[in-house]
Amino acid sequence: MWPRADSRAGGRPEARQAAVIDVGSNSVRLVIYRIDGRALWTVYNEKVVAGLGRDLPATGRLSPEGVEAAMTALRRFRVLLDGWQPTEVTTAATAAVRDAADGRAFLKRVKDEAGLDVRILSGEEEARYAALGVVAGDPKAKGVVGDLGGSSLELIRLNGTGPVEGATLPLGPFALGAPKPLDVDRIRRTVDGHLAPLANRFASREFHAVGGAWRNLALLHMQLADYPLHIAHQYEMSRADALDVARVVERQSRSSLERIQGVSKKRFDTLPYSALVLDQLIERLGVERIVISAYGVREGMLLEAMPAEVRNRDPLLEGFEALTAARGLSPDLGGALEAWIGPTFEKLPPVFGARDRVLLQAACRLADLGARLHPDHRADLAFEQVLRAPIAGMDHRERAFLASTAFARHSSATSTPEAAMINRLLTPERRQRARALGSAIRLGCDLSGRNPRLLECSSLALSGDRLRLTTVSGWEDMLLGEQTAKRAQTLAQALKLKLEMG
Repeated sequence: MWPRADSRAGGRPEARQAAVIDVGSNSVRLVIYRIDGRALWTVYNEKVVAGLGRDLPATGRLSPEGVEAAMTALRRFRVLLDGWQPTEVTTAATAAVRDAADGRAFLKRVKDEAGLDVRILSGEEEARYAALGVVAGDPKAKGVVGDLGGSSLELIRLNGTGPVEGATLPLGPFALGAPKPLDVDRIRRTVDGHLAPLANRFASREFHAVGGAWRNLALLHMQLADYPLHIAHQYEMSRADALDVARVVERQSRSSLERIQGVSKKRFDTLPYSALVLDQLIERLGVERIVISAYGVREGMLLEAMPAEVRNRDPLLEGFEALTAARGLSPDLGGALEAWIGPTFEKLPPVFGARDRVLLQAACRLADLGARLHPDHRADLAFEQVLRAPIAGMDHRERAFLASTAFARHSSATSTPEAAMINRLLTPERRQRARALGSAIRLGCDLSGRNPRLLECSSLALSGDRLRLTTVSGWEDMLLGEQTAKRAQTLAQALKLKLEMG
């Protein structure tokens, strides 16, 4: 029996905003987040590619042009955050400022001109926050995290609950020689020289790639593979796929990269270096699976600041609760549906293994997503919102499954929107289960009129080749009407069972 999850009705922490200013070796960025419990939503994101670390290998100092570009950005960011409390703003600087001879003088200027106290992260802190960021985006992440910035590469091992040990290496594109054209053989030897002593320590079949350069490589691979869901977070590549795209890019000249659609113009000088580092990491660490994380140091700092009880919640469930909180009718509905549907679906063969339970919990929290949408378009709009929701804690297959479930919650159609994409991401068994789960949620909502207490007066059960829908004595006429019978029949068909009601 699946226990009913605590929906914390009326007890959700108040949403708040938090801003993070990240002074990196390549870019200076402001991100404003809305924080709903464990869920993080990006509501504003502005980046300036300043190139602070561009001159560091040659001069040991920050790029003068980069300093001016960064100062302009930071003054603007301070104005955008006018009126914010200091406790709501987190500022951090990474490798370039940390290593530059004039790094602290730069931060004093930032304080004087922009009024911002910027914290310098050590290499160990940067690695730990990058790993915490991966965990913020995927609590079940395991293996090794690699965060590639403009000047450094941070490596850290995960132990299933968080980071345990890390290292920082001078393997960012600027440290290796960018923006000069890449000398593949020479730089490969340099990279290998740094990685070889750490190969046993960080050997892992699974590698979580953090950083804009590697996200760009993933987006390029999506294009080359004609992949249908253009979301970088949790995009996966096999060893062979990642090596193929890395080796294509690392041997391209700037002019060749400029002709490749989908490559960021601001990364023409650095992307070949980033590709070569990924290539060597895969080879040296024995990586078989690469997972792209859009979460990193910024999100890791926010995760660490959360109370432990909040930090340990599931971001997928928290995100879906927050997504529907302002749109539905009852904060208790998701938990009630889970308790009503769960025992039946627990008896079905698993389609996502141990993740079946979490996905059912998440789907039930989407029950009211379409409450304020036009009834003629609810199914399509709910599908689209779930498929591309900026919510952590699910991979691409799980996104497709939950989007298909949200569609079936509002429609009895057997084919979803973007069917070619769904068919590519989901097996027939998973598509069928999504249809059944959505149909079960629709049945529960229509039977009860979205009143969670009425669900307690009925039950859903499997008995051999039959689906049985029953009520407590005296409630048959009130709960088992024509519409309920229609919804129950749709569910029975999706499960390939005969229906019994009474």
